[in-house]
Order: sequence, then C-alpha cells, then structure tokens
Amino acid sequence: MSERQKQICTDAMPMRHVAECGDLPFLIKRDGTWLYKGSPINRKPMICLFSSVLTRDETGRFLLETPAERGWIEVEDAPFVAVELEWSGSGKNQILSFRTNVDECVVVGAKHPIRIAHDLLSCEPTPYLRIRDGKGRFPIEARINRATYYELVALAEPGIVHGRKALGVWSEGVFFPLGDLPSCSQDVEC
Repeated sequence: MSERQKQICTDAMPMRHVAECGDLPFLIKRDGTWLYKGSPINRKPMICLFSSVLTRDETGRFLLETPAERGWIEVEDAPFVAVELEWSGSGKNQILSFRTNVDECVVVGAKHPIRIAHDLLSCEPTPYLRIRDGKGRFPIEARINRATYYELVALAEPGIVHGRKALGVWSEGVFFPLGDLPSCSQDVEC
C-alpha cells in the first residue's frame, strides 16, 4: 500500500473519542468490597465486569476504562485481594498460584512477582501480588490476605537476595523474599 493510499484510509476512518467521565462514585475498600455511591455492590458478576476494565494511569490513579468512556475511582489499598493459595513441587521447582476475590488465577513468577511493603509505624509486613501492568510504572496488584499469607510463610525457606540472608518462597524458578533473616552474633546460635 502506498503512502497516499494509507493517508486516504486514515482520513476515511472516523476519530473515536473516549468520553471523559471525571471522578466516578466508586470506592474499592481495603477488604476488596466494591462500593457505588457508598453502597456495596453485591453481585459478583458485576464486580468481575468492572474489574476487567480497571487500569491505572501514568500517575498511579485507578480508573475504569472502556473504548467509549473512562472515569477515575478511589481505591483504599489494592483493588484485589488474593484469597487462596495453591502450590505444587518444592524448592526451585515450586509453582505458586493465587486466586483473587474476582476469581482471577495468577501464577507467581517474573511477570507476577510478590512484594512485601512494611507499615512505617508498626513495621508490619503487607504482601502484594502483581496482577497486571497499568499504563505507567504503577502495576495493578492484589493484597494477599492474612490467612493466605500465613500459608505462604509456611512454605518459606532460607535464601540469599542481594547478598543478604532472607526467608522467602520459590515459584517458576524465581526466589521471592518475604523478610530478612537475623544476622548471627557470637551470643546467638544459628
């Protein structure tokens, strides 16, 4: 196709404009509950539909975006919660898989890493799993709920990360640290 033919095709195609809806009255609570105008959305298929068009913009804000319209929503922590863990194998051959509160299954690995954030005041760990990329550098994540995190910790083993001893888990041949192991001193037997 010549450049002239490409230009004619481009000119003939109507421009599709996405309608900007501004801030939408949605809130995703820390526990994974979706609210619309302050009321819980109780129909799981509706939540799954909305979650399929959830993304993040370049600044990290969450939005619902379809080919026709988009609007920003509020999320207290992460938009999803990892509620179930399954695993097979052990050591470097182990495979970890999480199910989210919207029934999405994600296998932990290089594309779907686990990260641990620590509360600034309490230093308590909060684990997250990358579900998918956003539009910028901010991913869409699931917070791993407490019971599922305890199951994950039960699978942990010692390893080395950046020259430091850590306790972590393997999945798809990648080691994911869950926390540092204490340094041994002369008074403490390791």
